[in-house]
Amino acid sequence: MTLSVEQSLDKNTHIPPLENGDRLTRQEFERRYTAMPHVKKAELIEGIVYMASPVRSKAHGKPHGRLMTWLGVYEAATLGVDLNDNATVRLDADNEPQPDASLRIESNGTSCISIDDYIEGAPELVAEIAGSSAANDLYDKKKVYRRNGVKEYIVWQTLDNKLDWFNLQNGEYISLEADANGIIKSQVYPGLWLDVTALLKSDMAKVLDVLQQGLNSSEHATFVQKLAQP
Repeated sequence: MTLSVEQSLDKNTHIPPLENGDRLTRQEFERRYTAMPHVKKAELIEGIVYMASPVRSKAHGKPHGRLMTWLGVYEAATLGVDLNDNATVRLDADNEPQPDASLRIESNGTSCISIDDYIEGAPELVAEIAGSSAANDLYDKKKVYRRNGVKEYIVWQTLDNKLDWFNLQNGEYISLEADANGIIKSQVYPGLWLDVTALLKSDMAKVLDVLQQGLNSSEHATFVQKLAQP
């Protein structure tokens, strides 16, 4: 039996494609995004669709890999936390970002994994690779994360060779400052230490050495014990 052209059309062809600047509900955004499996990254921020440009190596690919290495080592040493790479997050009715990295507490945290395998709610930490200070990550997206209660937000501005680490305090993001040794220490994840200068210089050996110092701290040991409690 030969199918007609109409019968042979893919069942999703009637769904309009996502376009940059579209104003959609979260439900319609998900419907269109699901129908476009070739699209690897799209986000809904304040009801507006943002679709990623092709990813360059030095501006995004390599920094992203180093960020995930640092967070991945922390996850491996901290049973009870969950690291995600480019996983979609359902935050509210108008916002469904796809952060470069998110770190969440699995039990009794501020987010969960839905039946259909999405992150729902605010991960405790979100990190984004931004091209420069003009990127959306430092404006509308930052406001969305703050409003939804993401406790810590890291933005690495690769073209400006700068990294900001924000901590949510009294509803506002406050920049965490490095200590006398040049190390920033997470206020949410004990032991998650970062030598920012080393990271910006691509000295991953030192980045991981400093992280290991954090993992060896008594604060991290206490946190792991806390996560293990039912």
